[in-house]
Amino acid sequence: MSVATSSAQNGSLDALGNGGEALVGMAVLGKTAAALALVIAIILICTALLKRWSNHTTRHGAHLRIVGSTAVGNRERIVIVEVEDTWLVVGVGGGRITKLHERPAPEERPPTASAPPSSRFARRLSKALAAGRRDSSAPTDPHQTP
Repeated sequence: MSVATSSAQNGSLDALGNGGEALVGMAVLGKTAAALALVIAIILICTALLKRWSNHTTRHGAHLRIVGSTAVGNRERIVIVEVEDTWLVVGVGGGRITKLHERPAPEERPPTASAPPSSRFARRLSKALAAGRRDSSAPTDPHQTP
C-alpha cells in the first residue's frame, strides 16, 4: 500500500509542477504583452504631442499662404502663394520651384476655402456617382449609335 500511496503522491506532485510551469509561462507572457502595450502607448502619445507641437509652431511663424493651385501634369503644379502683400505665381515640379510671375495682392482678398479639400472631393464624387447612376439607369444598346 505504501508503494501505491507514494506513486499517487508523486503523480500529484508532477501534476502540480506542470501546472506551476504553465502559470509561470502565462505570467511571463502577460508581462511581455503589458510591456509591448506600454511601448505602443508611449509611441502614440509622443506622435500626438509632436503633431500638436509642429502645428502650433508653424501657425505662428508662417507668413506664407497658398491662395490657389492647379495641376498641369502628373507631378507639375502651378501655385499662387501670398507672401505679405505680394502674390507669387510659381511652377512646382520635378524637385524644382520656378517663379513665373509676381504681382501685388489685390485689396479684396478671395475668401478662404471654407470647406476642407476632402469635403469638396466628397461633393464631386457624389455628383459623379449620381451622374453615373442616371446614365446606367437608361437602357443601353452597344450597337446603337447616338
